[in-house]
Formats: sequence, C-alpha cells, structure tokens
Amino acid sequence: MLSILSQPALGLVVETTNPIKPAVQVKKSQAIPFLENPPHLDGSMAGDHGFDPYGLGGAYNLKYMREAELKHGRICMLAFFGYVAVDAGLYAPGAPHVSSLMAHDVTTKSGHMLALLFAISMIESLGYSAINEMLSGQSDRAPGDYGFDPLGFSKTEKAERYAAVEIAHCRGAMLAFSGVVTASAMFEKPFPYF
Repeated sequence: MLSILSQPALGLVVETTNPIKPAVQVKKSQAIPFLENPPHLDGSMAGDHGFDPYGLGGAYNLKYMREAELKHGRICMLAFFGYVAVDAGLYAPGAPHVSSLMAHDVTTKSGHMLALLFAISMIESLGYSAINEMLSGQSDRAPGDYGFDPLGFSKTEKAERYAAVEIAHCRGAMLAFSGVVTASAMFEKPFPYF
C-alpha cells in the first residue's frame, strides 16, 4: 500500500528516512555512574572523578575552590596529628596540660588564641596576592602551588600521580579530623576516644 502512495504518478511522496535522531552519548560520572559528568569537571585537575551532584562547582571559580580544598586538607593533616599527639601525652613547651578538646577554651581565656589568630592571619595575607594573580590569569600558577618543593617531586614524571595522592590524603584528613573531634567530644575519653 505504501509503495502505491509513493508513486510519482500520484504526486505523493512519502519520506522513508527514520525521523528519530540517534541519541547523543553523554559522558557519565566516574563517581556516580548513573549521573552525567558535570561539564566543568573535565578531568584536568587531580582527583577529578566527576563528583558534583548539586552542580556547586559550576557556580564558582574551580581554581579557587581547589585552592581552598588543598589548604584545608593540608591543615587537617597537621591538625589530626596534633590533636592525637596532645591526647597521647606530647605537649609543646609551655603549653597547658589539658586535652585537645579543652585546649581551645583554655587558650582563649589566656589570650594565646588571639596571638595564634594574628600569626595565622599574617601568613594568610601573604598568600592572597598569589591567589589573586592565579584567578585573574596573570600567572599560570596551579592551585595550591606555593613554590615549596624541596625534594623536587613536581619535576618528576610522577608529578601527576603525586598530585592525585595528595588530594586523596587531603580529603581523607578532613574526614578523619572531624571524626576524631566528634568522637572525643561524644565519648569524653582519652585517645583512642572509644
């Protein structure tokens, strides 16, 4: 029947091509395989596995967010060691002999926390110019790179692997530190906090 209607003698032409267009293949996220990979996560940064289910990374500058992630992660690596070391009995000379959980309140009352805040603020202010140059495009500085590499790891062929390992350790340290503080506050026991 269709062949009769498509005869040129009748003047009817039926298009026989498939009107359904092929589906566009969308790259799936490595972290959450049933979701699409966000367009701002293109795999160019270490530790990028396409995890941004709410799309928050697309609303801000990704370099600034990576700078903050590395900075907080590095601090948490040190903080975890310091928190556990104090509760294991290692104290700095002149430091009060209290638990890590109580140290904040004790140093705030004595005024030492204000001096620490001032010292950290000075260190932070030195880094703002480097971050501003990176964000404005005046330098090709990578997030978290302050030029401190005494062992030359950034110049080896494994530099990309070292960057991925560092970001994994940073993320783990942020979770570990929050877990240690929570456990010590909940159970109010000395190290190992349970």
